[in-house]
Amino acid sequence: MRTVDVGFDTIGNATLIVHDQGPVLVTDPWVAGGAYFGSWGLSHAVPDEQLEAVRRARFVWFSHGHPDHLNGDSLPLLEGKQILLPDHRGGRIHGDLLRQGFAVRLLRDREWTELSPRIRVACVADYNQDAVLLVDVNGRLVVDLNDASDRGWGGFVRATLRRYRTSYLLALHGFGDADMLNYFDESGARLPLPPRAPLGQTIAAQCDYYGVSHFIPFSSKHRYQREDSAWAASVSATLDDYGRGFRSPRCTLLPAFLRVDCERDEPERIDPAMSAPVVHPPEHFGDDWSQPLEPGDMGKLERYFGSIDKVRESIDFLAFRVGGRDHYLHFRRGNFLFLGRRLKGLTIAAPRNSLMAAVEHEIFDDLLIGNFARVTLHGDWGPRKLYPDFTPAVAKYADNGRARTRRDLARYFADYRNRDPLGYSRHLLDARLILPIKESAANAIRGTLGPDSRIYQAAKKTYWTLRRAL
Repeated sequence: MRTVDVGFDTIGNATLIVHDQGPVLVTDPWVAGGAYFGSWGLSHAVPDEQLEAVRRARFVWFSHGHPDHLNGDSLPLLEGKQILLPDHRGGRIHGDLLRQGFAVRLLRDREWTELSPRIRVACVADYNQDAVLLVDVNGRLVVDLNDASDRGWGGFVRATLRRYRTSYLLALHGFGDADMLNYFDESGARLPLPPRAPLGQTIAAQCDYYGVSHFIPFSSKHRYQREDSAWAASVSATLDDYGRGFRSPRCTLLPAFLRVDCERDEPERIDPAMSAPVVHPPEHFGDDWSQPLEPGDMGKLERYFGSIDKVRESIDFLAFRVGGRDHYLHFRRGNFLFLGRRLKGLTIAAPRNSLMAAVEHEIFDDLLIGNFARVTLHGDWGPRKLYPDFTPAVAKYADNGRARTRRDLARYFADYRNRDPLGYSRHLLDARLILPIKESAANAIRGTLGPDSRIYQAAKKTYWTLRRAL
């Protein structure tokens, strides 16, 4: 394909390669191996030209610690480069990479850093252990949201975008399988999957909210390659899904894989080969569902979960179904009732190898997102299921943020609040007042009238208008 003097490529799952007389920066380079205990593979191959650019780039930025972004199999390609990281509370990724011998530099929130004469970057970390990267490429702004949702930084991003005539938004959009969806009730029936609205509708609303001129599908190019997670392929977005329902007065939807020349403002499509649709048995990844827990495993599980105050205070028990047998951790005594109510708990069915690796390496989100583990909900979990009482407390604040106790958690949130008090307050108002109303109304309207109804579209438009007003 045509070479570019200054510009960028998008490839892989969430990989942005930025050029200024050669490759300068690569983001979240998952270019080899799998993710989530082998559950995910790349949906498309990374072409040799882009692989070589990854090898030659001087800087690497990682948004967060999920293995489809910070991928262990891809790390050997990055030796000798300077690693740029968001200033995440807890500093886990920073410390881990330093111990592995990498040269690591923290990017302070909202401060611009020059990487080359025509490339500069600014980063914002948030309390969900996600991060946003703004990349000025020869006077064009690339906004790499990857998996992040606005948790107080939206005003900064919108204000920055207003200074650019040409801009590109790169963001995750899908049907929910970038999170745990493998839920069951106590009868053993799988719980309904989230309603599917046309992705293009949501993308267009987001683009109009931020005020960008172009959108590139990003951070959602994976395929399932385990027999026990292959069921989730039906809820994984395809490249065709992104354009369905997309209508915007000012934003252009671009292909997922492309090269953009930031002198001529000319995009050129990259057509990587689709990965072979090979599905392996769990044993291929070291998992045997019949393997029981070993002596000492329950002690590790108890120490891991029992040290997280939010878990002990929010739920009554955890059960682990391993090798066909249930093992219990009781945070409150009783089997079915406590003070007249049903106990709130989880049964997590998983192969021993992945379960214990997730606990020992403190990467429990990887087990959930793989969608081969099965989670049975007991008691009242509400429409958001594992949020906010389990997944954020375990995977975000404890595993990555190193905040396990109530005191540590208070300091954790105070840190992020103090970075941008006004933005944080706006986010809390949105999250606690507007978003719950939007979700309940949208689910009711969408379930009754369908996602293409005018009433549903009007409700969605009203939500984004209220967010802009905030």
